[in-house]
Amino acid sequence: MTATERRASGSLALIFALRMLGLFLVLPVFALEAAKYPGGDDPARIGLAMGIYGLTQGILQIPFGIASDWWGRKRVIIAGLLMFALGSFVAAWAPDLNWLIVGRSLQGAGAISAAVTALLADCTRDEVRTKAMALVGASIALMFALSLVVAPLLAGYIGLHGLFALTGSLALAGIAVIVWWVPPEPLLHVDRPRGSVVEVLKDLALLRLDFGVFVLHAVQLAMWVAIPALLVSAGLEKTHHWQLYLPVVLASFVVMGMTLFPLEKRGYLRAVFLGAVGLIFVVQLGLLWEASRPATALPSLGLLGVLLFLFFCGFNVLEASQPSLASRVAPAHARGAALGVYNTLQSLGFFAGGAIGGWITKTHGPQGLFLVCGGLMLLWLLVAWPMKAPGRHAAAAVSGAGAPAGQPVKL
Repeated sequence: MTATERRASGSLALIFALRMLGLFLVLPVFALEAAKYPGGDDPARIGLAMGIYGLTQGILQIPFGIASDWWGRKRVIIAGLLMFALGSFVAAWAPDLNWLIVGRSLQGAGAISAAVTALLADCTRDEVRTKAMALVGASIALMFALSLVVAPLLAGYIGLHGLFALTGSLALAGIAVIVWWVPPEPLLHVDRPRGSVVEVLKDLALLRLDFGVFVLHAVQLAMWVAIPALLVSAGLEKTHHWQLYLPVVLASFVVMGMTLFPLEKRGYLRAVFLGAVGLIFVVQLGLLWEASRPATALPSLGLLGVLLFLFFCGFNVLEASQPSLASRVAPAHARGAALGVYNTLQSLGFFAGGAIGGWITKTHGPQGLFLVCGGLMLLWLLVAWPMKAPGRHAAAAVSGAGAPAGQPVKL
């Protein structure tokens, strides 16, 4: 990477980290703390307060992405962070569950993922973009692992009100990063054709990636409907689950760094991508095996740890390569729109995984859940199989005032 690419990757990864840390700090304690609010005796409303963030996020990803194509990435990101901070402070002030729902919906309205990813793509060349996206993915995963450890401790000192206030402060810190650290955005928005949703929805290669990100995050969230219960059955107390999650996540990043980047450089990106999809399919079969044990046989904690490690190996490869591929397939003038659609499907995948995964587990048990997840991964493998690895553009070096020129490529 050039110095500008390193600066862009590090600063934009920090934006994601600050925003996601604020979100993740709330999630482990939200249900218990929200029950203490007036109106918190209704589990359905608590569920609404948790889930409405994803709903508004999904609805507004495309408009924010298109707006970044028209008016510039940084302006849209700052506006989104201000909205996210406003929602956080409303939630911190909230005297009852109704206002907490309002605050969560305003948080979701700061849908900047597409704009941030598009800016990172604008500032990096094709040959290093997967590394840049991987840095973003690593920052998110590390914030998730950190939140599992510190959220219960912080909640004990400052409560849910304090956690939301901290979340808003982190968002404001993100604005400072955008203004003073992120490199100037390339001049991609002057005298250029404007992207549209219709244009990106006609692109078969982008549709493959959109389908894939939906399946990946639906399966990810659905798995965690059943995995905590399996770990408890295997003898690991709920309060100690992070002791398994943290090492397998960190180890999986080491594996990703040793496999994805060198193999992509040698031209094996398609094989690595399809291999990661197939690996998660195999993990679902392993979890189905564990969930189908007789009632007298406890799940194997060792095997569950191996399966989770393999899952994160595949997941991290796909989290790094998919947005990179989407940014390279999309034409530069429609990159924000394309990534807006991509991030919308990601949010809808989270929603579907939680809602449908809970229903399947309730009606058909964890065996049915892992069977459906395995079927979805197999379907994704078939959909993705015709893909072709994108070529690299003959791009100029990235500078603070410009970006590499490139034409869209096909998968």
